Amino acid sequence: MAHDISSTEASLALEAIQQRRREVAASINVPGWYWPFLAAGWVALGILADFTPAWVSAIATLAFGAAHSAIAPRAMSGRHPSSRVSIHSDLADRQMPKVIILFLIGMTALTVGIALLLNADGARHPATLASVVVAALVLTGGPSLMAWLRARAVRSARRG
Repeated sequence: MAHDISSTEASLALEAIQQRRREVAASINVPGWYWPFLAAGWVALGILADFTPAWVSAIATLAFGAAHSAIAPRAMSGRHPSSRVSIHSDLADRQMPKVIILFLIGMTALTVGIALLLNADGARHPATLASVVVAALVLTGGPSLMAWLRARAVRSARRG
């Protein structure tokens, strides 16, 4: 049974598809627990650096890094904002994990820099103080970074 579709109907259908692509692109995100997990780990590592022997801090840093590397590929893809949603890879920016990793490297450098400045100024717990400052930046900057990446994905969905 053939059904002829008018050019108007076809245009409306294509526009509806494009609108839905933009809506899906707008939902690209890391899981809700990701930034708080990083921030909590950041503070925990700072506390350990100030209050435990160096070997404990080193082992904890390696363990946290291993845990993050196990969850990061799925979390940082932006394709799994919740357990109910999985976004096709052609909508998610393939550069998203690289941008997030660069953000985290910057936050690591900032932590070290702040801790060194606080230590030079005579602060009692420089690593803890620096980690709290950077954890706050991770909690606010991470979602802002994701908003920027989502906007990029929406613009890309408009073109594609």
